[in-house]
Amino acid sequence: MKKTIYSKVALVAAFLSLSLSVAAQQQPKAFGRPIKAAANPENGLIRCVSAEYEEYLREQIPQRANTPEFEQWIEAKIQQEQIRRQASPSNEAIVITIPVVVHVIHDGDAVGVSENIKEGQVLSQITVLNQDYRRQAGTPGYNSDAVGADVEIEFCLAKTAPDGSATTGIDRVNLGITSYDESTVESYMKPETIWDPTNYFNIWVCRFGGDLDGVLGYAQFPQSSGLQGLSGPFAANTDGVVIHYQYFGSRAVFPSGTYGTPYDRGRTATHEIGHSLGLRHIWGDTVGCSTTNSGGDYCADTPVAYDANGSCPTGLDTCPAQTGLDMTNNYMDYTNDTCMNIFTLNQKTRMLTVMNNSPRRASLKNSTRCQPPLGIDDFNLLNGLNVYPNPTQGILNISSDNGNLPDSFTIYNSLGQVMANIKVSSTSNLNVNTSTYANGLYFIKLDKGNQSKTIKFIKN
Repeated sequence: MKKTIYSKVALVAAFLSLSLSVAAQQQPKAFGRPIKAAANPENGLIRCVSAEYEEYLREQIPQRANTPEFEQWIEAKIQQEQIRRQASPSNEAIVITIPVVVHVIHDGDAVGVSENIKEGQVLSQITVLNQDYRRQAGTPGYNSDAVGADVEIEFCLAKTAPDGSATTGIDRVNLGITSYDESTVESYMKPETIWDPTNYFNIWVCRFGGDLDGVLGYAQFPQSSGLQGLSGPFAANTDGVVIHYQYFGSRAVFPSGTYGTPYDRGRTATHEIGHSLGLRHIWGDTVGCSTTNSGGDYCADTPVAYDANGSCPTGLDTCPAQTGLDMTNNYMDYTNDTCMNIFTLNQKTRMLTVMNNSPRRASLKNSTRCQPPLGIDDFNLLNGLNVYPNPTQGILNISSDNGNLPDSFTIYNSLGQVMANIKVSSTSNLNVNTSTYANGLYFIKLDKGNQSKTIKFIKN
């Protein structure tokens, strides 16, 4: 088996043999299966475990389409898209805007400390996504390659929360856990905090630990049909991207963030969202120079590559019998952030086809969550209101520092469903029994006159 190729290739044969032997003994795993591409030998980090996660999901959800089934489905959809575009070329320049919520998961740190990253770091990531997916001239996301594509997808932080109130699109949640392994992410963190994935693209930023230690991030691949509903495990209630906080955002855009080099330019999110929109790694996750399925990634304009590439190699040709050099600057390789700057035309076609046809992707096109709610008011009359304890296990109390009671309040779950709607006539109405609520994230919207205030709380 050929090791992942990195720029420091001047290794003697004996050292290479020893390295392979040690790697075989350790054989790191993700989601219970061997990791398909080796860790970067320069820093021990693992770029992505999305392929392993997809195998895990198919194991958990028998009706989830396997790779041949999905590719057969999307190939037919691609052909339909091409016919439609040829018939209506005037519709080609329509840009899709995806509403994003970034869940910053922490354990009580102040804003800007450790994994509770600064707002500027989050905003820098959105900037990078738009540079990369729009191939913006004059930015690191631009390239002059003949097959380079403006994907015509943009990203915005949501301005309207699930309960209809205003939001910054940054959802800070203290779950009281220091770090997250695979099981905790999938069975607790994501289901407890997700916003309706038909209206929001969910990104979680947290500290990885346990069997995710050393991983940069991973994504949930799209599906064709047959997914379980929102209440089903490992499907809609886990859909999105998860990234270690040090590899989210860009040092170049926002220098005062917390970053880990050489993955400090926001390309981990660019890469993982590519997976969420249907892209595969450029080598197809199978080591070798096979030309089957256009080299394994189903994109004919990404040259065949033997394996993942790291560092910043140029002029690399790991499959000399096939046409073209390795596209080491492709966002779907494993190279350093500063080396990446291209999605291809074929990759664009796959992503747009997914956006037009796949569950929870097509609905994002019509989501209005990038628009602020109507009639946003200042909250002067309600500034003294708060809730405690938070998190709560039973009774949630509404407190008023100035004795100014709300006229009414409504409690919503993370999907925007109403859990309670109470008209306040006295202080006896300010105690809410949440013991029958499922554990998770909720919103309480307090109303007085034409003003409102929304507070998030956790039910444990």
